[in-house]
Amino acid sequence: MGTPGYYIGLMSGTSMDGIDAALVNIAQERMELLHSISHPWPAPLKNRLQAQASGDTCTLQEYGELDHLCAQEFARAAEALLHATGIPSSMIRAIGSHGQTLYHQPKPPAPFTLQIGDPNVIAERTGITVVADLRRRDMAAGGQGAPLVPAFHQAVFSSPEKNRVILNIGGIANITILPAGGNPVRGFDTGPGNCLMDRWCQKQQGLPYDKDGRWAHQGEANAKLLHTLLQDEYFHASPPKSTGTEYFSLDWLESKLERHPNIPGRNVQASLLALTASTIAFAIQNWAKDTEEVLVCGGGAHNQTLVSALSDRLSPALVATTDSIEGGIQPDWVEAIAFAWLAKQTLDGMPGNLPSATGARHPVILGGIYSAGPVY
Repeated sequence: MGTPGYYIGLMSGTSMDGIDAALVNIAQERMELLHSISHPWPAPLKNRLQAQASGDTCTLQEYGELDHLCAQEFARAAEALLHATGIPSSMIRAIGSHGQTLYHQPKPPAPFTLQIGDPNVIAERTGITVVADLRRRDMAAGGQGAPLVPAFHQAVFSSPEKNRVILNIGGIANITILPAGGNPVRGFDTGPGNCLMDRWCQKQQGLPYDKDGRWAHQGEANAKLLHTLLQDEYFHASPPKSTGTEYFSLDWLESKLERHPNIPGRNVQASLLALTASTIAFAIQNWAKDTEEVLVCGGGAHNQTLVSALSDRLSPALVATTDSIEGGIQPDWVEAIAFAWLAKQTLDGMPGNLPSATGARHPVILGGIYSAGPVY
């Protein structure tokens, strides 16, 4: 597995429910999670980020301030992780920082993706080399820039006997299709994961998310609304494909609700949960029909109502979490560990993308290296 050592992965997804920080020891063919924490976003900064991520305009001053402030929080997350373990920064080979996505637009003629959290600030503050800006090289090679985790999923979760799908449910849901016996791996974003449910719950209940899907469980999906939601062209497009919360936003939802007024809030929530479950199941049944195991990670793994809905739709395939198999990983930390692994790939001069997932013309070494360097 290249050069062994300690690596830190930093990940904040489109749900913005915190910065996940994972300290990983990667040695030969073994990967060990040593410690992990979730560093909360300060509420004022989170509010500013959410305001920008759901809109189409951002002043240069606001962009610059957010880039710096996010970097400070990513650095604090890494520092808190090291403080909890007692491991000095000098023992860390690199930090793999995903950054915070503000906008993801992979369509021609000018595809781009924007993650902020200045890696120069992180490297300077922590004294650790940082690998960041991990999506744009894949886009330069004709890819979607997402999903990037399938290469890691292949390295960690593939089985010679089982046809598996790794399902990550963050703000956006994505799948990695891992056929048994090393056949070609595919992956793509299926559509909204938690993002619409979170935003609707915030608007209606004043809560950041629907814990365990309890509010959705109290409601009943509205068949007409669900039918309207499912007509969106994204769900019927062929992979490779990727999307973001700038597309599946509260504005997107409210434009659909205009056609279906006076639906009780809990029934809208139940419909959104059904949308997430239905589009994930549709993607798996259409592109991985021989799937035997669906291993779930991300925040959505804790939504029991959603997991139950997926189990119903995907039966007889087993639906379980990524820590349910031998050598598995606790579902909250899969993506953070993946970005530690991607940092290692970059430092070792190895590609980190999977063209069969992103649509890139060829494998590429991802990101830029921001060396901690000596202090003069």
